[in-house]
Amino acid sequence: MTNYTLEEKDSFTVLGFGTELKSDYTDYAGIMKEKSDFWTAAKQDGTLETLKAVATNDYIFVVNEAVNNKMMHYAGVMTEKSLPEATRMIQFPKGEYIIVKGEAETSEELSNMLTGIAFGQVLPEVKDVAYVGGPNASVEMGQRNGLVFGEMWIPVVRK
Repeated sequence: MTNYTLEEKDSFTVLGFGTELKSDYTDYAGIMKEKSDFWTAAKQDGTLETLKAVATNDYIFVVNEAVNNKMMHYAGVMTEKSLPEATRMIQFPKGEYIIVKGEAETSEELSNMLTGIAFGQVLPEVKDVAYVGGPNASVEMGQRNGLVFGEMWIPVVRK
């Protein structure tokens, strides 16, 4: 069984700049390219710095959410503030979350690794809880020993 924990979290809000992922949900390579292009642009055009300026902590959120039957992908930060140019205030519910921890050489590798473990290994194996939709996030929490570390947060309900 893959290492994960279940943690109770209060509701929280992530302010996000996002993009609609146009690739079919089964087109892993297409989705990865769209996400990579989005993050490259967010770093180059100042979007990430704009978000960091209103953040309540140093965490960077990589959020995936289905909105109106569209696959949305966001760069976000935890905050109660809003920005007029932001795409969405993403509400995460109070409740239990599956938490998967990890570290990688880059932010992108961390997000991809945590998402793969959480959705490819943990969720298929857990028996007492289920993911029923809603936003989920890979959370970049910092750097140590030359690696980026963080967690995947997936809201779940008891079966």
